[in-house]
Amino acid sequence: MSLKHLIEPLVMPPLAPLLLIAGGLWLQRRKPRGGKALIAVGMGLFVLLSQPFVGAALLISLQTDPPLPAQGPLPEADAIVILGADLDPGTPELGGPSAGPLSLLRVRYGALLAQRSGLPVLVTGGPPEAGRESVAKLMADALKAYGVKARWREGRAADTRQNARFSAAILERAGLHRVLLVSHAWHLPRARAAFEAAGLEVIAAPTVPRTWPDPLRLDAYIPSVRALRESRFGLHEWLGRAWYALTR
Repeated sequence: MSLKHLIEPLVMPPLAPLLLIAGGLWLQRRKPRGGKALIAVGMGLFVLLSQPFVGAALLISLQTDPPLPAQGPLPEADAIVILGADLDPGTPELGGPSAGPLSLLRVRYGALLAQRSGLPVLVTGGPPEAGRESVAKLMADALKAYGVKARWREGRAADTRQNARFSAAILERAGLHRVLLVSHAWHLPRARAAFEAAGLEVIAAPTVPRTWPDPLRLDAYIPSVRALRESRFGLHEWLGRAWYALTR
């Protein structure tokens, strides 16, 4: 596991606010005023990041690519690339691990595009840790349920840049350069930039774009686990953009 993957949980919700609260409780014995301030900041951040409007705002702020038309012809391309995201190890009813919820949403849309266009499909995503199956392999298995076979499986990539670099190498050997790139709408701008830097021509194919909560519904104002998760995705993506800008 890289240093980046070790540090990230410490600066992201939910752990980061909880660490502030814990630090405040420890500090309160020596410096009561400073400890109480730290506890207040941690609790405030936890509540704020659990608000549906905050989670939605973070994701919507990342989305720049319009969706492809739901009907009619698609833009001309040579292949479809579906980016992996997560893996679910707890699916014994399926006989082993499965592509995770985020990956499956991308697979669903990539399969639809493949059915509409007849284009070959590349799935990309490495194993989350040594000894596990790659996300790409599990995505390819999931595609079969839609009657779609992945022509290529890129199962080494550990991040979006590697997704781009390794996928581009596979496609270039096949003489293919223009791709429909499938990912979540909030992740796709960074992914598109990485794939273009790897030498591919990219047509964005965003899926599951986040929309604003209905302001007339009470649950739009109640803190939730879903909103906290969306805040984590949004902060992760903004940090990813900053890191990529600094390490070009």
